[in-house]
Amino acid sequence: MSRRSSPFAAALAAGPLLLDGGLATRLEARGHDLSDTLWSARLLLTEPEAVRAAHADFFAAGAAVAITASYQVSELGFAAAGRPVEEVAVALRRSVTLAREAAQATGAGAGGPSVRFVAASVGPYGAALADGSEYRGDYGLSVAQLRAWHRPRLQVLADAGADVLALETIPSLAEAEALLAEVAQLGVPAWLSMTADGERTRLGEPLREAYAMAADVANVVAVGANCYAPEQTGQVLAAVAAGAPELPPVVYPNSGERWDASARRWTGAPTIGAAAAREWVAGGARLVGGCCRVSPRLIADMHSGLASAR
Repeated sequence: MSRRSSPFAAALAAGPLLLDGGLATRLEARGHDLSDTLWSARLLLTEPEAVRAAHADFFAAGAAVAITASYQVSELGFAAAGRPVEEVAVALRRSVTLAREAAQATGAGAGGPSVRFVAASVGPYGAALADGSEYRGDYGLSVAQLRAWHRPRLQVLADAGADVLALETIPSLAEAEALLAEVAQLGVPAWLSMTADGERTRLGEPLREAYAMAADVANVVAVGANCYAPEQTGQVLAAVAAGAPELPPVVYPNSGERWDASARRWTGAPTIGAAAAREWVAGGARLVGGCCRVSPRLIADMHSGLASAR
C-alpha cells in the first residue's frame, strides 16, 4: 500500500486533523478507577460502554480521530493481571469497535468534522510492564525479540477495521525498527509517534533516525511524538523535517501540567489549547491533539484554534 492510497492519508493531505486527548484522563473524570496495571484496557472487558462514552466526548468536542483503548492490551500484561490470554484478542477487537460506534453515533455539530477516523493504539513493550519503562526504553530486548512480541496484537488490530495503526509512545530506535518492520509486512496505514525528550528519544538517541527509518516504509502516513512536554514541539517538528521531510508530522503532547512525585499530584495549569494548535500547524504539523491530562475541553479549545487558522 502507498502512503497516499488510504482514505485516512487522503484526509490528512487535505488539511490538518484533530486527534482526541487523554482517554484515561476522561475515564477517570467520569468516575472510573484506573489504578490497576491494565488501566483503561480493563474497561474494554468490564465496562465497554464507558470507553464508548469517553470516545464520544472527544468527538463531540471536535476531534476527527479517536485513538483506541488498546495501548495496554497484551498477553504479557493480561497474564500479569491474572486475565485469561484468550481475552487479549477480544479486547483488541472491541477497542476498535467501540471507537467506531462512538464515531458513528456522534453528530457532526457546527463546524465539526464531517468524517471521523479510528486509530488503533499500539503501545510499547514497556507499557505491559506497568513500571514506567516506556519512558526509559531500557528493556534490553533485541529488535527480533520486540518484533515477535508485538506481532500477534498488530495482526489482530490490522484485521479489526481501524483506519490507521497508531504506533505510539515508542521510546527507542530498536522498538521503532521492530514495529516498522512488522507494519511494512502488514501493509496497513500506520503512524509512528515516539515519546521524546527534545530532539532525542527517551533512550537518548536522535529522533530523526527513527523518522528516517519510517520514511522508507511505504504505508507509514505520519511521524512525530506524543506524551512529552508541549514546549518541546518545535524540536519534534525540526526532527521530523530532518529525518522525514516528506511525511506529515503528528504531535500530541501532554497538557503541560507537571507531576509532583512527593505530593503525588499534578501542579500548574495546562499550556495547550487554541494558540498551541495554531502554532503547531503553522510549524508544519498535520495531526495535532493531546495525551495525558488533555480533556475534551482542551480538545474543544484546539478545535477552535484550528477553525480560526483555516
